[in-house]
Amino acid sequence: MGKLSFLAGLAAGYVLGAKAGTRRYEQIRRTSQKVWSSQPVQKQVANAKDVARTKAAPVVADLVADAARATGEKLRQGRTIASEAVGHDAGGRSAGGESAGAEPPSSAAAGADHAEAWSAATRPTGTAD
Repeated sequence: MGKLSFLAGLAAGYVLGAKAGTRRYEQIRRTSQKVWSSQPVQKQVANAKDVARTKAAPVVADLVADAARATGEKLRQGRTIASEAVGHDAGGRSAGGESAGAEPPSSAAAGADHAEAWSAATRPTGTAD
């Protein structure tokens, strides 16, 4: 009988607490909505948006440009390393069979070599099981 009384009391407390919590939540929500909609708060929101547009935007643009520049440099380095690794065998001959000192291939062949090197460099090395 003791456990049943305890569980009944626990259930009643939960229900009453949930109702009181819902009322309090609604009261907080209404109050915060009034504050957010008030003229002084909205004026500050407009000021913050203006500052973000005029002062923060150039800083963010510079950060994005720097990141793009660094990423481009890393990709170029990776492509160069992959091109050297894929383009020549241990004997100094390129993948096409000519020696390292031979005349460079035509631009179409060079483009294909770069595409092949890029594909090899970006190919996944293993599978995750």
